[in-house]
Amino acid sequence: MKLATLRSNGATTAARLDGEVFTEIEGYADLGALLAEQNWQQIAKDASGPQHPASGAELETIVVDPGKVLCVGLNYKSHIQEMGRDLPNYPTIFAKFTETLTGPNDDIEAVAEDPQLDWEGELVVVVGKRAYKVPEEEAGQYIAGYAAANDISMREWQFRTKEWLQGKIWARSTPVGPVMVTADEFDPKQATLHTRVNGETMQEHSIGDLLFTPEHLVSYFSTMLPLNPGDIILTGTPGGVGRARNPQVFLKSGDVVEVEIDGLGVLTNKIVDPAQHR
Repeated sequence: MKLATLRSNGATTAARLDGEVFTEIEGYADLGALLAEQNWQQIAKDASGPQHPASGAELETIVVDPGKVLCVGLNYKSHIQEMGRDLPNYPTIFAKFTETLTGPNDDIEAVAEDPQLDWEGELVVVVGKRAYKVPEEEAGQYIAGYAAANDISMREWQFRTKEWLQGKIWARSTPVGPVMVTADEFDPKQATLHTRVNGETMQEHSIGDLLFTPEHLVSYFSTMLPLNPGDIILTGTPGGVGRARNPQVFLKSGDVVEVEIDGLGVLTNKIVDPAQHR
């Protein structure tokens, strides 16, 4: 099942995608609100609200106000190696905030403060029920589904210190979506991630190469604090980022960056000048 959050008449609503048609799941403002229900899958299947052609639908980030946006860096062997680091024994983790998220087709501002705007295509894990101190072998039961993200990173700010946070939390810089595909219909190990800039492939890598799997990450994070329905985990990016290229390549105004994961759909975001975005 494919679920999303639509924008409509100044508000948002959870919706189910069947083929090329979205059906509203009435009474739920977004996917996060739906996931708070214990029987969310049945509610989504039974939904019969207003319908919208997918081609004209305006999509919001899948969970509008997640309680947690947890992130993992250096989680593919190729990316770790291109960044000149040793393979880690534990996940490298950081966090984002709600204001960092944006829709899967929204424009993204080329901020004046940092010219080193870089792409990071990523798989997203969406938590489906409360998880606390969950063993890895049981963690799959707590995953509602998967989506795509682009962890747009401001590299100059990211590497001002050893802590990456300040390069990762710029407003409206992280598109997530376009839909969440439920865990019973998507196998990360069989999917490939593609990132394209102006049609040129920059990243193309099997998600099966993740060093720390979605189940491991759910278990690891839940060891520290409870995960709740609608929390999301960005699982890291493979090799091919702009900063690691020779010569380096960064996004600029007018560029179009796409992140596609087989079976999950495509994020398409245009980079715009700050004046255009306000």
